[in-house]
Amino acid sequence: MSGALAVYACCVVVLCLKMLAISCYQGYFRLRFLTFVNAEDAAVFKRSAQFEERPEVTRAMQAWRNDLENIPMFFALGGLAVAFDASASMTAWLAGIFTVARVAHTVTYLARLQPWRTLSYGVGVLCVIGLAGVVVERFFTIGG
Repeated sequence: MSGALAVYACCVVVLCLKMLAISCYQGYFRLRFLTFVNAEDAAVFKRSAQFEERPEVTRAMQAWRNDLENIPMFFALGGLAVAFDASASMTAWLAGIFTVARVAHTVTYLARLQPWRTLSYGVGVLCVIGLAGVVVERFFTIGG
């Protein structure tokens, strides 16, 4: 297994676990306060459905939606970089930095920490652009 593939695979696992953690975070606050917007969920606990989610749940939903706007691009471009045998060191560095940036983004989003949230978001975007660059460069190098 190439070094880039190993780093990419590790990053994919970390990002998937991070997204799962956000879902658990939402569930924790729903269960802690027994507040649910779905009537069938509230009924299990003999509660009435609430009109809106708790603020912690809403905030986590926003972080999750942001992940869905960014992480799939990383999965695709990182996978292409590995498949095209792009620069292993560049691919590994970009994948690692992207992953750290996305974890930092989630932490700073939930903690309401600016400008760190925006900075971590920007670093992640630059990594995705970098991965696109190494894929395109490799495509033209191999005679695409």
